[in-house]
This record gives sequence, C-alpha cells and structure tokens, in this order.
Amino acid sequence: MRLVLVNLSAFGEATAPAQLSKKLPKPYALRLRNLRTMSTTSTFPDDNSLFLPFMGPFYRGFAQPYGWAAFRLVIGGLLMVEGWPKIISPMAQTGFVESIGMYPGWFFSPLLAIMQFVGGAMIAIGLFTRPIALANAVMLLVTIWFHITHPYGDAFLTAEGVSFLKDNLHYLTAEGQSRLLSDGGAAFLHQVQSKAEFNSTFWAAGAALIAAFGGGRISVDRLFIKREF
Repeated sequence: MRLVLVNLSAFGEATAPAQLSKKLPKPYALRLRNLRTMSTTSTFPDDNSLFLPFMGPFYRGFAQPYGWAAFRLVIGGLLMVEGWPKIISPMAQTGFVESIGMYPGWFFSPLLAIMQFVGGAMIAIGLFTRPIALANAVMLLVTIWFHITHPYGDAFLTAEGVSFLKDNLHYLTAEGQSRLLSDGGAAFLHQVQSKAEFNSTFWAAGAALIAAFGGGRISVDRLFIKREF
C-alpha cells in the first residue's frame, strides 16, 4: 500500500474535501472520494467502543456484509415466491387492484407481478437496489393497509352452522373439524389475519431498510456496476 502525502496548503486553507478531490490527480481523487464516502456512511462503531474490540474485524469483514446479503436474499426471495403465481397469471389480479382503486387493472396487475418477482430477484442480487426496494416497500405498505381495512372477519360459521356440522361430521376433514367446530373458525381466522398483517409488515420494513442502506458490499451494485442510487 502506497502512502501519498499531499500538501493541503497548496490548494488553499479553505479547500473543502469535495473541492480537493477535483484538484488532485484522478487516481488519488477517486481514492479520496471513496475514503470520504466510507467515513460518512459507515454504520460500524470504532473497535474501542466494543466490549470485545478484537471482534471488530470479524464484524466488519464477515458478519456485517454477509449478514446483510443474507437479509437481502430473504426479503427478495420471499417476494419472488409470492410473485411467481402472479407471473404465471399476470392478469389474475385485475379485479382485485381495481377494487382498491388502482385503474386500469390490466396495467397494475402485471406491474404488481413484475414488481414482486423481478423486483425480488433484483433485491436478492443487489441490482439497482434502492429504487427497487423502495417501490416494493410502497407496494407492501398498500398491502398492510388492505389487510387492516379488509379483515377476514370474526368467524366462518354461525352457531346454527356449527350445530349442523357437528351432526354431519362427514362433511369435514379432521383438520376442518379441529378448526371450525369449536368456535366456528374464529381462532383460525384470527391466526390468518395476524399472519397476513405481520408478514406484510416484515416485508415492508425489510424492503424499507434495504432502500435506506442499499445493497451493501456484496451486491451487483458494488461489485460490478461500482455505482449506486
């Protein structure tokens, strides 16, 4: 590693780092900009502020970059799983998106499929990470709003329906009996509602974090394109 000493006074006492980088030879200016970016965007504390200072290199060199890449893979991969059925039938959501005020459905239905599946893949590999993650975060916030304002309900069956099925158990499988006969399906619907809200919240929060922090060190943006949004 070469150490280059620069006489800053040659550029004037009030020279700001951004101005200095313009006056330096191109290779050194690029290094200065990279160092300035690292110093202002690093989220890792100084080793001396850790209870175990010797763990600092491990955190910086392995845990933080690979953990963030794994988190990206989880968020992006789950979006791909959710989006695959929509890719197979891109117009299937037309009626749904129009029912929540998104017209025309023929446009927003395939757009939703592309955002989830293709966008999920781009998040997973870290390509154009911030804008793609932000778009999915907004979409997932709409999903949370929908689940909260359109709940699944309190029960599947009335008291009469439960009584009828108890007298005709052959209409239900063993799983159906366990979920419906005790309370008409109220507990089951509560579980479904909670999972829908929690899953959407997890995805939205994850996508928002990725939009804020970018793809990280192990991403296509950093490794190949060398630039980020």
